[in-house]
Amino acid sequence: MTAPERVVPPEGDDFYVPPVPLPPGEYGDVIRSRPLTGVAALRSASHNELVLYRSEAVDGTPIAVSGIVALPPTPVPDGGYPLIGWAHGTLGLGDKCAPSRDNEEIAAELPEHHEINQSPHVLLNALLEAGWAVAMTDYEGMGTPGPHPFLLGRSEAHGVLDLARAARRLYPVISDRFALVGHSQGGQGALFAAHHADRIPEFTLLGVAALAPASHIVEDLIAGSDYDGYTGGLAFTPLLLTGAIIGSRAEATEERPAIDALEVLSTEAYTLFTAADDRCRVELSACEAWGGIKGNAQFRGSLTQDPNPHQREFLRQVEHTNPALSIPVPIRVSHAQRDERVKIAYSTRLVAELGELGNDVLYRIHARVADGGSLGAHFGLIETDVPELLAWLRDLERAKH
Repeated sequence: MTAPERVVPPEGDDFYVPPVPLPPGEYGDVIRSRPLTGVAALRSASHNELVLYRSEAVDGTPIAVSGIVALPPTPVPDGGYPLIGWAHGTLGLGDKCAPSRDNEEIAAELPEHHEINQSPHVLLNALLEAGWAVAMTDYEGMGTPGPHPFLLGRSEAHGVLDLARAARRLYPVISDRFALVGHSQGGQGALFAAHHADRIPEFTLLGVAALAPASHIVEDLIAGSDYDGYTGGLAFTPLLLTGAIIGSRAEATEERPAIDALEVLSTEAYTLFTAADDRCRVELSACEAWGGIKGNAQFRGSLTQDPNPHQREFLRQVEHTNPALSIPVPIRVSHAQRDERVKIAYSTRLVAELGELGNDVLYRIHARVADGGSLGAHFGLIETDVPELLAWLRDLERAKH
């Protein structure tokens, strides 16, 4: 009997194009993988693997999602390496924006985007050096075909949890003990993944850490809709609307039809929106994009005064992204006091909401954080939080080992 011929995965960006139809299987199955090098890889890993794996869209359709699995440089402990499911922050809508696609060309074209992509590496490398394996999803529709359902918690949860399963199937040295960690959008996504952790019942979830998690986003959306000025922060409007449209299509009924962007946005904003699906967040913030439209010129009429049915559904979908959820494991929320991107007041309210639901929540406010440079305290938090976060995770892992 001869050994089956090994299928060589496609090179370049063709790797991200899944076979049609997808091979039969279940979420978490590995479709293909190949070693990863370059700036997207974690330098402290003994090995980085680029993975295309089977997952599930918000409407239940089988899809392929991409991500990275990184193995620690430390000896394999008894029971295997504990795993971190990492959820990344806001990067945009385009496939080129995905963390696993970061490269020297992107760094030259979009240096701020590249800097944002690299900012969590200080934490992820520290986790590897502490003996954790790391699984980093790109999320649905980032890197792979299809739109990205920005801040739709169920989609983010699928991406994170299905890669945890794929990682262990690729590398049996990874144990069934895992924790979830995320920053910004990913902080919100990590909380949703913890809420849905029974999706992979063969794993034992130890805890979830949310660094400056996105929450109460609908309030920023409403405030921006009344703003009589220009700001790059309006880049979040196309991100939120893309996610809301996808969410509304999955839940559409005769009484509540899917959102039509033409009914939500002004003519000027709709023109910008049609060009948003292949852009990174930093591009959407530019003056020739959403940074060049006044906040109160984005929408048909007003979101706050007699919004139409499509606008009401938009607001409802965004409101449901708030990660105040029942979570059966310890939660750690951290925030920089001077964060100018995600308001600390929102995290304070979120922690109170999580507590009211009976969750076990630790809240850490950092009065000072590492210099985040032009990215500010929101990103400086990641480096500053490393020692305390590692200690918290170590205690959780030892308690369960």
